This record gives sequence, C-alpha cells and structure tokens, in this order.
Amino acid sequence: MSTRGETEPNRESRPADADDRTDVAFTLEGVRTGFLKCVPVALGVGGYGIAFGVVARQAGLSVAEATLMSATVVAGAAQLIAVELWADPIPVTTILLTTVVVNLRYSLMGAALQPWFDRLSPTQAYGSLFFMADENWALTMSELRSSPVDGRHARGAFLLGSGLAIWVFWVGSTILGATAGGVIGDPDRYGLDFVLTAVFVALAVELWEGRSSLVPWLGAFLAAVVAEYVLPGRWYVLVGGIVAAGLEVMRYDG
Repeated sequence: MSTRGETEPNRESRPADADDRTDVAFTLEGVRTGFLKCVPVALGVGGYGIAFGVVARQAGLSVAEATLMSATVVAGAAQLIAVELWADPIPVTTILLTTVVVNLRYSLMGAALQPWFDRLSPTQAYGSLFFMADENWALTMSELRSSPVDGRHARGAFLLGSGLAIWVFWVGSTILGATAGGVIGDPDRYGLDFVLTAVFVALAVELWEGRSSLVPWLGAFLAAVVAEYVLPGRWYVLVGGIVAAGLEVMRYDG
C-alpha cells in the first residue's frame, strides 16, 4: 500500500496556486490590508493619472468627462489611446477595437486568479475584478501565493482593497491633471510618462520567483518585440501574455 508521501508530489515542486485548497476569506481586514499595501504603488499611478488628465483636456474633454472616463473605465493605457484617437466626429469603431485589443490581457490576468476566486461568491469575485489593474493584480498574486499554508485564511478581498486604492488615486489625479492642465503643460517634461515603467519594474522584482521565471519572462519579451514589428497597433501586449502563459503551462505539464 502506497504511503501519502509516495503518492503525492512534493509541495515545493507544485505551483502553490494550483492545489492549495485553503479557504479564501473575503473580509474588511482583507480590503484594508490591500488598500494600505497598494498606496505606494497608487501614488505612482497618480502621476500617470495627472498625465492622462492633461492629455484629455488637450483632446477637448471637459474635466467632468475626463473624470467620468477614469471612474468607469479604470484602464490607463486604453484611456490614453482613446483620447489620442479623439476627433470630431469620434471614430467609435476604431477606439473600441483598439481598446479591446489592449485590454484583452485582463482575460489572462483574471484566469490567473481563478484558483482563489472560484471559492468566492460571484458578487465578491466580479465586484473585485472591476477594480483590477496591472499593478494591483501583481500585488494580489504575490499576496495570495504567500497566504495560508500556515493555517491563515487567504485575503480574498485583497484585490478589491488594492483596487480601491488605485481607483481613488487614479480618479483624483485625473481631476488634478485636467484642472491644472494649462499650468502643467507637457507632462513628459516632468518624467510623468516614465512613472508606470518604474512601477512595473518594482512589481516585476516582487513577482520574480528565481530562475524558473526566466523562460516565460524571456519568451514574453521576445514575442512582444517581434509582434510589435510585425503586427499593427497594440497586439504585442496580448501576444507576449499568451506566449508566457503557454510556456508556463508547458513547464508544469512537462
């Protein structure tokens, strides 16, 4: 008769997010923790929001319109693309198709959260996903992977709390940029266009899992570079994500 140790793979050799069935709690403590941990990242997002507010005003949007877009879309890259394409008449089809391509990466990011979120109610899961951005998704993945092998409950509300921090700073900075756009001028001269790049580098360091991360990361980088030269628009974002996901699946199945 086989023992448990003989029939069950070593826990360290398995992805922690795939088989760990610890209960996922959705609590106010999780919201609070997510919010506070995301504030430093949200400050960086705020710099990007100021740049968006300035660009939105230059494109002809009012302060109220720019604010409404930030409050309901919550997607910096897609919003900047939309205002860059803004014209009279508005090219609705072009804007919709371009922003859909850019935001398709969220389907991959949401799928990565599925092992934890399938233990939440639909209201909790989809309500949290509305506030998902690249930055707080990365923080949430790190939090959920490090949560509860020691008996603690995973913070299922971490994505919501961190997303609320992103939302508050994003909307507030949009208002600031749109209101003071005439005074600020070109946001690039203040380096605001580099803020998110710096934030993503910091998040990448947090997500680095050692040499095992090298293959999918390098694959995503090379695929994105090639796609950027071969395909029009922003398809390189999705192509890089799909290649990385495929390499990761092959690594764990192999």
